[in-house]
Amino acid sequence: MTAHPLSTLQATLPAGHLITNRVQLRTYAADAGLDRGVPDGVAFPQTTDEVAQIVRWALANNVPLIARGAGTGLSGGAVAERGGLVVQFSRMNAVLEFDAEGRRLHVQPGAVNQTIDALVKQQGLYYPPDPSSGRVATIGGNIAENSGGPHCFKYGVTTNYVTGLTAVLADGQVARFGGAALDYPEYDFVGLLNGSEGTLAVITEACLRLVGNPPAVKTLMAAFDSIERAGQAVSAIIASGLVPTTLEMMDQRIMRIIEDYTHGGLPVHAAAALIVEADGYPESVATQIDEMAVVLRQHGAVELRIAQSDAERDLIWYGRKSAVGAMSRLAPAYYLVDVTVPRSQLAATLAQVNQICEAHDLRVGYVFHAGDGNLHPLILIERPSDHELLARVHAAGKAIVELCVAVDGSITGEHGVGIEKRAYMPLMYTPAELQAMQAIKHLFDPHELLNPGKIFPEKTPQLQLAVPRVPAPTVGETVQPASPTEAAAILQAALAEGYTIRLRGGGTKSAHLPPADVTISTAGMTGISAYAREDLYVTVNAGTTLAALQAGLAADGWWVPLASPWPEATIGGIVASNLNAPLRSRYGAIRDLVLATTVALANGEVIRAGRPVVKNVAGYDMPKLFVGSHGTLGLLCDVTLKLAPLPRVQKTLVVPIATLAAGLQVGRKLAAQRIVASAVLLCDGHVVGEAAPYTLLYTAEGLDEDVTAELNLVAALLQRHRLMARHVDTPGTVVWAGWLQAQVASRGEVLRIGVPPAQCAALVEALATQAQCMIDLCNSLVYTAGDVRAVMESIAAVGGYAVPLLAGRTRPVDTHPTPTAELTTRLAQRWGTNKQLNPASLPVAIA
Repeated sequence: MTAHPLSTLQATLPAGHLITNRVQLRTYAADAGLDRGVPDGVAFPQTTDEVAQIVRWALANNVPLIARGAGTGLSGGAVAERGGLVVQFSRMNAVLEFDAEGRRLHVQPGAVNQTIDALVKQQGLYYPPDPSSGRVATIGGNIAENSGGPHCFKYGVTTNYVTGLTAVLADGQVARFGGAALDYPEYDFVGLLNGSEGTLAVITEACLRLVGNPPAVKTLMAAFDSIERAGQAVSAIIASGLVPTTLEMMDQRIMRIIEDYTHGGLPVHAAAALIVEADGYPESVATQIDEMAVVLRQHGAVELRIAQSDAERDLIWYGRKSAVGAMSRLAPAYYLVDVTVPRSQLAATLAQVNQICEAHDLRVGYVFHAGDGNLHPLILIERPSDHELLARVHAAGKAIVELCVAVDGSITGEHGVGIEKRAYMPLMYTPAELQAMQAIKHLFDPHELLNPGKIFPEKTPQLQLAVPRVPAPTVGETVQPASPTEAAAILQAALAEGYTIRLRGGGTKSAHLPPADVTISTAGMTGISAYAREDLYVTVNAGTTLAALQAGLAADGWWVPLASPWPEATIGGIVASNLNAPLRSRYGAIRDLVLATTVALANGEVIRAGRPVVKNVAGYDMPKLFVGSHGTLGLLCDVTLKLAPLPRVQKTLVVPIATLAAGLQVGRKLAAQRIVASAVLLCDGHVVGEAAPYTLLYTAEGLDEDVTAELNLVAALLQRHRLMARHVDTPGTVVWAGWLQAQVASRGEVLRIGVPPAQCAALVEALATQAQCMIDLCNSLVYTAGDVRAVMESIAAVGGYAVPLLAGRTRPVDTHPTPTAELTTRLAQRWGTNKQLNPASLPVAIA
């Protein structure tokens, strides 16, 4: 090969780590989709250092790099469309560390999804993302596409389980984002890299968060006489407040193919079927299924069947996950359209998709994730060489995408944009939104060598700035814009004058920051702007207090699983500061609950990041970048959040503990066995009326049967340790909030310390002589008002951090720079106009 000096690379890599044979290269010319592109070479690194070496070589020789896992993607994301070097991760498949008690797993990107899940289940744990290709798909590929699967309705997608990444940047520098601890004081680059399709960095290691494996599962199959009625039943279950593990739909055509192959007893006489699953403790799953069965019957189910054994359940799921491959029995090829709509639009969208395919004289089958609105119409291609047929197929695909975007859905829910859907990105995003994403691409990959040509259309629509002209605020003035457009115009005008700007919500944190020239308050943007129980989301203006939001939702039996120590805290402030309560171990962190946000940028533009759907992998996950950004990237004007049904039961046990060592030993064991716990806290000092030196609190919430079963296990463990417990009405999160309020009132500041779970106990023991502490054992977060400088070296050595809760209080400057410092500075400068926007608000780790 003369175009690329691969011989120089081959000379530096171990033997067998690079192939250039044209016949062998054809193996890597495609993924599981329709796009093709033969690479110039394929490298097989085994270490992060080898990957960095390859990236530096590619930069020096201007060679595109395409990271590849198992090649199971369906959008052309791993296809070398422009030639270049494929970096194949099949030899980087090791488990680097497994902390079962702390529920963390550190792996290389070539580790196979299903193999990982089988490994952790041996320890009673569960890795929920389970794409249909999980038998061969790799963790690196899952991260690149932010994969989901059938169980993401309850458990979420890949990004919800990745806490840290090691990646090689486009210049060959090795960067570590996040880690085994939680809530690092940095922009959420981990969330940004999830779903970025290998266009921002080359991932070489991942730290994963695990959950407890539910001890019981029940699976129900419901048959319907039409696809539309099945779709209506899905919306009804969700609106009722029930939380199934999964809601999957198949149509008659697909069921007949599967049944011929698996003989699983599918209702092939019906027009459609739903697979409905519930998990939890054995005491609860039957009750859950019975309640769901009532709703299904009320909404048209003509037949219900419950799997009577694990073997029967496994057969149903084997058939479901084999459905796409079985399409070859109907046609030699197919086009799988991956789109998402709000769940309430499911039935109507299915009917219109049928009309689209009929209008184009195409046959279509359905097998998809109904619970999260992720449609997968399978359009059959009987004659793959028939260009006229292929033109009709692509025309139908575009019409389906347009249909979904029109109802506020996404052009792709889990397969990614890749090559296949890059031309559709302007259908979903404005020029300002596309340019915001492209600015991130340029920040990470200025030479556009990392998976070039993916995600973005060949031509981006021109941005036409039409910002209303408003007079700049005067120095010392506080302004209250009433809309995102007005807020953006004020931002632009003030920054043009060179003013520094302080963003203010409820003042719980901004009041402690240094003064700025101008203050912009969100007090003029309050109230709920969209409330969709059937779609499990609420859109709330940023100046609304959390207390007001919760009060409005509670009347209908819903809530947003967030908490704050301060009643005046606003939704915008909570999201911007990323202050997570202990209940995140039960419901997910703020980053997991935010679906979308409207942001006023410093250049006067308004962008909408995300969409009100659970699964959306169209472009970069911009909402996560704003969570924890402390207002340095833009002003949050509204936020769309996931809803959850209020727990039917909430119970708390309080355990007096004589010594710190005993509290840590028992508390860690309790946290390790949790399924429905929303808090496991260890406090020194007097709380909830206890006079013992230490107090252990355990709150469980959810269904009555689950809570009772879990607290029985807690009681048994306490009995083995000869400890007594009593019930109280105050949940752990409320105790946490009260403790923080009291510490701030008396001491003026509280520090949050985050460390990997395996190091939490040792840190607490080292801190014991320094100050009073509260330990969130589920999340390995420690809160203290004392001086931690004596242990900072130990915290940093294990990959932890310590930051003031109220950023801006006077503290020593950090001596432990984060690996992301340069990117953080460059991004803040680009979007925050050289530290004019909310200066000094980002928390600084303590020296």
